[in-house]
Order: sequence, then structure tokens, then C-alpha cells
Amino acid sequence: MCSVDIHHHDVILNFSSLLNHHHFLPPIILCCPGCVPEDEAYIPTYLEAFPPLPEKGAPGEKAGEPASAWGSKIRPIKASVITQVFHVPLEERRYKDNSQFGEGEEAKVCLDIMQRTGAHIELSLAKDQGLSIMVTGKLDSVMKARKEIVARLQTQASATVAIPKEHHRFVIGKNGEKLQELELKTATKIAIPRPDDPSANIRITGTKEGIEKARHEILLISAEQDKRAVERLSLEKAFHPFIAGAHNRLVQELSQETGARISIPPPSLPKDEIVITGEKEAVALALSRIRAIYDDKKRKTTTISVEVKKSQHKYIVGPKGNTLQEILEATGVSVEMPPLDSSSETIILRGEPDKLGPALTQVYAKAKSVMVVEVTAPAWLHRFIIGKKGQNIGRITQQLPRVHIEFTDGEERISLEGPTEEVEQAQAQIQDIIKDLLVRMDYTEVIIDQRFHRHLIGKNGANINRIKEQYKVSVRIPQDSERSGLVRIEGDPKGVQLARRELIEMVQRMENERTKDLIVEQKYHRTIIGQKGEKIKEVRDKFPEVIINFPDPAQKSDIVQLRGPKNEVEKCAKFLQKIIADLIENSFSLSVPIFKQFHKNIIGKGGANIKKIREETNTKIDLPTENSNSEMIVITGKKCNCEAARDRILAIQRELVRKPCSLLCCVAACRVSGKIAECKNHICISFPSTVAPQKFEKARLEAPPQENGEVSPDAESAPRKCDVITISGRAEKCELAKTALLALVPITVDVEVSYELHRYIIGQKGSGIRKMMEEYEVNIWVPQPEQQSDVIKVTGQIANVERAKLGLLERVKELQAEQEDRALRSFKATMSVDPRFHPKIIGRKGAVISQIRKDHDVSIQFPDKGDEQQVCDVIVISGYERNVEEARQAIQQLVAELQEMVSQDVHLDPRTHARIIGARGKAIRKLMEEFKVDIRFPQPGSDEPDKVTVTGLPETVDNAIDHLLNLEEEYMLSVTETETMAAYMKPPSREDSSAGPAKGFVVRDAPWNAPGNKAPDMSSAEDFPTFGAGVAPKQTSAWGPKKF
Repeated sequence: MCSVDIHHHDVILNFSSLLNHHHFLPPIILCCPGCVPEDEAYIPTYLEAFPPLPEKGAPGEKAGEPASAWGSKIRPIKASVITQVFHVPLEERRYKDNSQFGEGEEAKVCLDIMQRTGAHIELSLAKDQGLSIMVTGKLDSVMKARKEIVARLQTQASATVAIPKEHHRFVIGKNGEKLQELELKTATKIAIPRPDDPSANIRITGTKEGIEKARHEILLISAEQDKRAVERLSLEKAFHPFIAGAHNRLVQELSQETGARISIPPPSLPKDEIVITGEKEAVALALSRIRAIYDDKKRKTTTISVEVKKSQHKYIVGPKGNTLQEILEATGVSVEMPPLDSSSETIILRGEPDKLGPALTQVYAKAKSVMVVEVTAPAWLHRFIIGKKGQNIGRITQQLPRVHIEFTDGEERISLEGPTEEVEQAQAQIQDIIKDLLVRMDYTEVIIDQRFHRHLIGKNGANINRIKEQYKVSVRIPQDSERSGLVRIEGDPKGVQLARRELIEMVQRMENERTKDLIVEQKYHRTIIGQKGEKIKEVRDKFPEVIINFPDPAQKSDIVQLRGPKNEVEKCAKFLQKIIADLIENSFSLSVPIFKQFHKNIIGKGGANIKKIREETNTKIDLPTENSNSEMIVITGKKCNCEAARDRILAIQRELVRKPCSLLCCVAACRVSGKIAECKNHICISFPSTVAPQKFEKARLEAPPQENGEVSPDAESAPRKCDVITISGRAEKCELAKTALLALVPITVDVEVSYELHRYIIGQKGSGIRKMMEEYEVNIWVPQPEQQSDVIKVTGQIANVERAKLGLLERVKELQAEQEDRALRSFKATMSVDPRFHPKIIGRKGAVISQIRKDHDVSIQFPDKGDEQQVCDVIVISGYERNVEEARQAIQQLVAELQEMVSQDVHLDPRTHARIIGARGKAIRKLMEEFKVDIRFPQPGSDEPDKVTVTGLPETVDNAIDHLLNLEEEYMLSVTETETMAAYMKPPSREDSSAGPAKGFVVRDAPWNAPGNKAPDMSSAEDFPTFGAGVAPKQTSAWGPKKF
């Protein structure tokens, strides 16, 4: 798989510089760059670096071998957007039969991966029907997406092994334990046919290495159960490839000729034992043949060791180890590769002396089959070279899918790796793109204070998008998290300069700006803004350079923010303050009680009367609806205007009341109208001819003038003539009429209510007092707060006033009961608890403390961590005394349990942490609930990344740790398998790229440095003599690295 990485995390091997135009390279040792300072490094001589091969004995192990670049983990790098492009060959595509590219399963899988990882994925089809995939995003997202793409878009290997049906139960084992152990050991999925299925084939799915292991184990189990002969032959593992032959052909032919079953352990399994089963004669024949092959190879073969940089080993191994098999088939030489997890770079070639030369040539040819080239390009041009959505680089990778292109973030170089011919083509194309861009593009950088960045961007990016479109440039403003003031402008040279100038001017204007906050009650905000923002638009038009920001209504904030040039902000603030003052002045309100039947007269024909009063007094007058029982007319505006409007409305009512018929109509409208109607033909009611202006138009019968229910100071003790209504008729009828009329006269009653309760009676925005006035049809007057009076006045008809008084006293009793309850609930108790237990008492997202609060109906306050003056270990509990005591006992019991807990550290491989934690912590939460413990994993960058802390009761902690260790053992099998596969599937690993380009291996006094020397002749026996006696093999794998 070819891939493109845009990050700097790999070590680049410049292998061509080592070859130096030679087809053959003597054994070399490559040192780890960065291990010794360059200026202090010792340069060995040629003889020191390449001593003559010994006649006998094994070559000594190199002390201090360089660190492995093959099996090392990816180290953390800074978060940045990277792009990877890689290729899935046709034969490895899982979905090949899509009728329309981009509409099949591959697209669905990629969409699903994009949603779950946050990375951006693009697919394209190469000429060879291979799949080119480009993944863009942050490093973590790209790695996750790539892992899933490999798992879901590439095929997994599977194989079948046939053993007698009666042997299947031995593979399964008791309660399936043997099968589970085998699957766990080999990291495969083994499907055994059901008992009623006549098939004897067992299907194994997984990696090639795992399949080989599982197949070998299953055949061993079957052989042990087979009644035929079984022979176990222990031969050095280094000679197994000669017995198996290239691509296992020799052992297959041997098995067919003899009829015996021969089981050779796979290269990844460190076993020397070869098992032969079958008929006795067949087993004996196969045994003798295998021994003959072994003895012959033992006698004739010898070994040589060569050093090849670890990163080149994969090219020698080839896909699925095919290259090793090809070398064995072509030359008869076995190439033994060091294990992937080893740092050794030594490769051992084992074979007959005359064949080692050609084999060595092939090894070096495979190692140098990949060329590495670096193209210099300014770092700011990288994204333009890649193109929008990877278009430019995508075209190159589609044409040359075997080329790996790597952009190093922050460095002015691009690395190309792949077959020589294709790399040269890609290099030429990229250089053409760079030349074209350098002619057309320019960039500049401006340092701008980070506090101005959001203003440069504007609302929804309005400002910066305008600059981009106007000047045809790209402007990169760093994120707040980067804490950088460097703004980069890229694009057309002229546009870059114009955009730079405008940004600097914007910053200069903002530096001269100031911000001012006005405190405006939120209830006035809508009025200031006006309908559809018309009024505030007028203000903004008047002060165009000032930005006016009102808070969101949900915030319930009174702060209106002004921002702009200093002088303009001051002028705008004064203008708004004047508007606010007018609003406050015009918001005075008073209520006037008017007989319901007179409302239509106050409105007038076509609303003429009320309209005239509104216009002349400049007030807002609201009358109750026709269906409402309320008699109150509400007047809003300036105080003096409201009073003038009130007087005019009362004057209209007085004129109406002067007419006797009006009073009779008024009486008839009352509940006692029946009594008046009954006697009106037998009595005569005479009203005075003129009615002097009264303060209460409803009081006309033997009642002194009153003002708001109180006797006027100038009232006389004796009734005036103008205040007397004469009733004539029969005595009993007159008394009835008098009683009915007196019932209509409003009275005022004083009710004693504690001053502290007044605000509760009034209610929020007067809702409580309005509700009582409407319910009882009375007017209730509450004294102003500054008077601190306990007297509330209730005015209205006698019956209504009595009902209102009772209701008011009942409300007072309720409020007094609530006060007593609040006093009881205000009981407080404190308790001292060690601060280290506070998080446990609070619980995850406050779950534990919330439950205690709910169970005991109390309030619990913990000390503020940021308050240094506050005692850090005191917890305050408020509520009913009994509940507080119960809550305190509950917390004390919880603390006692916490004190009994212990904490133990367990060391788990960091690679298994993510799987133990699970998606969004689901797995670890389940584990903590199951064992009743708390498990803490180390933070990123911790000095001890493998230390996990388990806290709980001693017995539960031990059980949890045992379980964690079991999980680690289980997951490590999967991790090892994944890393083995990744060694072949991920892009070439590079480390220490910051150390600069590799200089290659340098020696002094080398033969090729001598004047007149030329490259050795490959066909010359003098240049390439035969080697001496064989050396003892190293204990390494005979088959090279693990295959997948």
C-alpha cells in the first residue's frame, strides 16, 4: 500500500547514497542518527567497519545496536491537520463489483468512518482499478480513520484445514475451552462445522500469521488423536525453509509422494519440531527423506551476515514474504530476517557458497528498489501544492500509485519515496507545480494582537471573507488556543499587499476604539430596539461607527455594550441615556376606578373622547375588555400627564352621575337592583339640582367627601345640602331604598399587615395585588416602602371590602407560616471532612451528593477551591434540623467507608488502556460498578504512562486488579497482531526527521576512495570470491519478519 503522510515523524533512509552506483554493497552497520553529536562522532576506517569474514565461528553481536525504527511506536506530535494518501491494490479490495464507483459499499463505509472519526476521506479509482484514498484531518482522526479503512476496505485472509470429523471434538475441548484458548493464542476466528454438517473442513479467519499458527495447532491435535504413526523430528529451525522449499512446494511434493502428513511450524512460531503422521511405512519414508535433506544442507551450506537499515527490511521481505520465497526459489539461499521487535539490522543468508553471491545481489537489489528524493519547497506553498481537497497531489498519486509523498509540516522539503522511475516522474511534476506557484503567488506575515482577531474575522466571518474575495488572497488567522499573533496572507502579490494594508488599518482603528457599558433595565430593551429594530436602526444610522450590542433576552442582563471611536461612543451613550430617561419618565402608571356602564361614554362615539384625551395629555389609556368585571382604567405616561388624564376621565363620570336616571341606572346594575325595582313606583327619590364636585362620585347618600377611602380634611361634620338625597314614600319602603343606596356607597377599611410582608402581598411585578383586586372587585392601596407603614387600605362596596379583608388576612397567615418554615429550614450545621474525600462525596457529575440532597431535602455546600480565605475542609449543610442531622450522618458514613479504602498501583501496557476504557469510558465505568472501585489512568505525558491506580475496599481492589491484568493479557495479543500487520500496511516509518537529511555511512580509507579505483565487476571471481567455512547461525527467525 502506498501512502502520503503530511507530518514530520519519520526517518528518511537515503539508501542510494550508500550504494554509490554499485550493484553490490559489502556488509554495513547503520548507526542511529542523533545518538552522538555530529561534530563528536568517530569516523571508523574501512577495515574497522568491514573486518574480513572469519574462517569459523559465529559473528559477534554488535554491542549497542541502533534502536529499531521498524517496530517502534509512533511518538506524540503536535496537533495539526495532516493528509495521507494511500493505495489499495485491486486484488486486496473487499468490494470490487460496484456497478457505479462512488455509490457502493466503499462510499458508505467511508461516510460512516468520517462521521465517527471526524476525518475527511476522498476516494478515487486508479487506472489499474486500485483504490486511492486520501484522508485529511488531525493526526488522531487520520490514524483512527486509516485503521478502520484498512480493516473494512481490505480483505482478511481465510483458510480451511481438513481433519477427520471425529477429531473435531478434541479441537473444541471441554465446554469449548480448548477452542477458546486456541483462538486467543492465535488471534484468529475458528469456525468448526456443526455435528449434523457432513463437512470436515474447519475454516480459519484472521491474519496469515495467525492462520498458520492455528492450522499447525489443529493438525497437531488431529495427529495426536490419529491412530496412525506419529513421528516428531527436532531439527534446527534455520533449515526448515530448505525442507519446506520455496512456497512450501517441496514439503507438499514430499507429502504426496510418501502419503504422510508433514507439519512444519510456521516461521513465526519458535519451534524446531516437525511432526510427521500417517502410515508407518509412509512416515518412515518421509522421515528418511527429511533427514537426508537436512544432513545435505547442514554439510553444504554456509552463512554470511549483512547489515541493512531496518526501514529497508520490508522491501526485502516483500508482500506476505513473497520476495524471500522468490530468492529461495531462484538461488536456493534462505534469507533469515531479524524479528520485527528486535533492533538488530543484521540479515543472515544461508546457502551453498557459490549461490550466496547472486542471493546477496538480489537482497541489495530489493533493498534499493525504492528511491528516496527530497524536493525543496517553501512551507507556505505546501497546501497550494496539495491543492483544494488534494486535487493536485491526488492527480500525481493516481498516476503513480506506488510513490509515497510526504509533506513535512513547518519544513521546506517534500519527500518522495517509491520506484526510481516513478519517483523521478513525480519529482518533475511537483517541481513544475512549485515553479508555477512561485511566479504567481506571494505571502506576507503580520503580527496582530490576538484580542483583535475576532474583530478581524467579523460576525460569521463577514470581514475576513470580504477581504479574501476582494483581493483574491488566503488569510490564515491562528486559533485562540495557539496563542499566536502571527497572521499570514497568501495569494496574488498585489492582493497580498492590499489585504495587508487593510488589515493594519482595521487594527489601528480598533486600537483607538473604546468600549462602554450602559446599565439599562431589561424591560426597556425591546422598547429601545423598537418593532423590527426600527428605533435602534435610527440610532445606529445616527452613529454609524458605534457598534451597539444588546444582551440575549435569556441572559437576563441589564448591560448594553457600546464599542467604537471614543468620541462617538460618548455621544451615543448620552443620546441613549436621554432616550432611557424619557422612557422611565413616560412609564408612570396609575389606575382609576370608573363605573363599568360609563366606560362606553368615556370612549365616546367612534372612540372620539378617549382619543382626544390621549392626544391632549400624551398618555396611553387602557380600558378593560367588555367581558371583564374590572372597573379599573390604567393610564401610562408622564406623571403630570397621567394625573391630567385621570381628572378629565373623572370629570366625565361626574357629569354622568349628576343625572338621577344615571344613578338609578347605576343602582339597577347592582345586585340589590331587585329591591329598588320593587319599590320604585311607591317612593320618590330626589337628587339635588346641582352637585358640587366630589372626590368620590359613588358616594352621595349621607356620606362625607372622601379621598381614596379617607375623609377629606376640609369635610364638615354636618352634611351639606348638596350632598343630601331625599327619599319619600312609605316608611318601610324608604328604609329599604335607603339600605340599598347605602350598600352602593364605597367604604375604606384599614387592615393591619406587617410592613415586612407587603412585598410578598404585592407579588412579582404587582401580580399578587392585581389578582386580589380583580377577585374581590376592590381597590387595595399599599403604602410606599419609604413610609414603612403597616396599614393597607381596602376601598370598595361593603360586601366586597369584607371579603377582601378576610382574603388579605388569610394571605397574611400563609405568609407568616412560610416565614416560620423558612426559619426552620435555615438551620445550619458544619462538619470537617478531609478535602481529598470531597470528590468522592460529590461523585461523578455530582451524582452522590445530589442523591443525599434529594433523600434528606437539604442544601450542601462545599468550600470553593479558589477562595484562599475559606476553610478548605468545612462542609455546610442547611435545612430542617432533623434532615440536616440525617444528612450529616450519611456523609460521615460515606467518609468512614472512604477511609477504609486503599489505593494500589498496577502497571498495564499503555497500548491496552484505550480498549480497557472503552468507547466514551463505557467499559471502565461498567468495570468500576461491577467491582465497586475507582480506577484512574495516567494523564497524557505522564512520567509513568503504564501506572493505573485502583481505589476501593481491599478485597474489591485485589479482584479488580486481577481482572485488569487478565484484560491486559488478552488485549496484548491483539495489539501484537495489529502492530505486526501495521508494519506492512502503514507508510514507511521515519524518525528523528528533525536531525536533518541522513548523510549515509562514512568510513575512512575506503578502497573506492583510492585514485584509479572503479566499481567491482559482478562477474569477476576475483572481486567476488567464494566464502569460507560456514558460521554458526544466530538464533533468529529463518523466515524473516512476521507475515500478515
